[in-house]
Parts: sequence; structure tokens; C-alpha cells
Amino acid sequence: MRLCLLLLLALCGADPTAAARSHSLRGSWSIRNANGSLELPGEVPGCVHMALFQRNLIQDPYYRFNDLNYRWISLDNWTYSKEFQIPFDISKWQKVHLIFESIDTVSEVLLNNVLIGKTNNMFRRYTFDITHVVKALNSIEVRFQSPVSYAAQQSRAHTLYQVPPNCPPSVQEGECHVNFIRKEQCSFSWDWGPAFPTLGIWEDVRIEAYNSCHLNYFTFSPIYDNSTQDWNLEIESSFDVVSSKPVSGQVIVEIPKLQTQQSYSVELQPGERIVKLFVKMNKVNDGTA
Repeated sequence: MRLCLLLLLALCGADPTAAARSHSLRGSWSIRNANGSLELPGEVPGCVHMALFQRNLIQDPYYRFNDLNYRWISLDNWTYSKEFQIPFDISKWQKVHLIFESIDTVSEVLLNNVLIGKTNNMFRRYTFDITHVVKALNSIEVRFQSPVSYAAQQSRAHTLYQVPPNCPPSVQEGECHVNFIRKEQCSFSWDWGPAFPTLGIWEDVRIEAYNSCHLNYFTFSPIYDNSTQDWNLEIESSFDVVSSKPVSGQVIVEIPKLQTQQSYSVELQPGERIVKLFVKMNKVNDGTA
């Protein structure tokens, strides 16, 4: 049975001043390599390979032996940079975050020449607190390290035991030590594809500002109780409460297909808070028994 879950969190949205403001940084950025011999426009979301291809600085990477001809791209370090203005009054917001939905892969992030964080995992979101760094007019740099060099460094630093294989089969013409980097594994080569270890910002990046409190994430998991032969739902929500006073509200969980609706009163203390709810689901006879 396919279920529809409706969750109403009347917490952070209860106060009009708590609504978040968001400003996306997607679009045109500047990209340069380590020694500055190459500098070109590039799009976000995107990667260095695509930017070079769109400017006719490389040919089709998938043509013949171009995977070997263009190996230099992933062996170099690259920097994405951009200047931008905040389209709202930043002084009116208690907390401001810089959010990367996904970034590929190893980098240092600087805002207004201040190091605000580092990344090393292509598969997760990164959120950096920039409340005391952000201005009306800003400059941002994302300094990428070669994923091939990083993986090799991590391998050399790991001396407790061996982590095979060091390299892919020679016929793949791939890169080594892919098991030491949290990156798309096939980008270092596979038996069906060439090695293109990309670098870039491959999903949205944005500025997010809010007051009072903010929902960071929301997950739910169905759980089966063998003793009662019932299905239940475990819900977890994470909030950042920046208000100096507790924030109260109501959570309503509704599952129309199971004729289930439950309400919960919640009070959030200041700080990072986790709310866990356990919902007992009704049984509905669908006529198939």
C-alpha cells in the first residue's frame, strides 16, 4: 500500500518573523587552476571538465583516448570564486548559513577571505555558519584539491593495515586509491567507463537566513512490532532554535490512507534540538483479506 504522510510543523512558522530568507548562488562563477594559467567562466551546478568543454578548451572527453589526454585536469587544483550581494538586509537576521547541497569533493571554503569550513565528502550536504562573516557585498572562494592527489595522500597516511586494491586493473587506465575518498567511485574508472575524477559544485549552493528557529532536517521510518503485529511510524526532526526563549508549537501527523491523525504539543529550548515522535498507525481493511 502506498501511503501519503502529511506533517504539519506549526513551530518555527508560527511567528511571522521566523520565516527564512534564501538566496541561491547558482549561475556564473569564475574558475582558475593552481598556477593561474587558466581562468574561465563556469556554471554552478557544474564541474571543471564541463566548463573547459563549453569554452572549447578541451574536446569531447569521451572521444577515443581523451580520458588519458585530459588526465591533467583532475591532477590540478582548481578554485571557484564569485562576488555576490545579499538581496535583503542581513542585519535583521539572527542566523545566516551557507549551504552546499553537494560539493565534489575535497575543498576549503572561504567567505570574505575567512576560512569557514572544509569538505571531503561528495554525498552529503554541508552547512556553514557565516553569521559573523557575511556582509551586504561578499566574495566567496572554493579551493578544490585534486581528488587523485588527496586519495594518494590519505593512502600513504594509513599505515595500520592494507586497504586493497591500490589501483584498478591496468587495462582500465584508471586512477589509484579510490577507496580513500568519499567520491563517486566510478569516476576513478570502472570496467565499463573511463577515469574522469571531476571537481566542482554539482548541486545548489545558497545563503539561508532565519530568526527564532529553523527546521534542519526531517526523517521518518516505519517500524513493525512483532508482538502486536502493528506498524508504527518513528519521526525525527532537527531544529536550530536561535531565540533566547523557548519556542512552543504543535505537530500534526496525518496519514489519510490509514485514517490516522495525531497531534503533539512541543516546546523547544534554545540551541540544537531533536524532536522524536512515535505514531501508532491504524489498521484499515482494504477488502483483500
